[in-house]
Amino acid sequence: MVTIPITTKKRSEFIDITSQIEEVVRASKIERGVCIVFCPHTTAGLVINENADPSVRRDIINHLEELIPYQKGYTHAEGNADSHIKSSLLGSSLSLIIEGGKIVLGTWQGIYFCEFDGPRRRNVYVKLIKEK
Repeated sequence: MVTIPITTKKRSEFIDITSQIEEVVRASKIERGVCIVFCPHTTAGLVINENADPSVRRDIINHLEELIPYQKGYTHAEGNADSHIKSSLLGSSLSLIIEGGKIVLGTWQGIYFCEFDGPRRRNVYVKLIKEK
């Protein structure tokens, strides 16, 4: 397992971690298999989406903020219930195919760590499974 440390700077932000995941796969020298990416935080998540136009990330964050506002009378005592809801919708793990020593992504796709309760120090874990 490989740990990727992440330091977020805003309450809500998407951080492109594609190159870090690609480097883990490249360093492993695994030609074919599966790459599992896991976020162990209940107020953050992972998503694959467009990485060509940064406005897509802003649109997603803005729409999530509209759907699930920061303060809306939630009962969770810590004051970050919206963050838990957003991370639940996006999810905490991704499974990626490794083929030819590289992760398989669409032309415009990138892998994002999604912070909803920052700024914080976070970790993402990567586990590789080699095809027999």
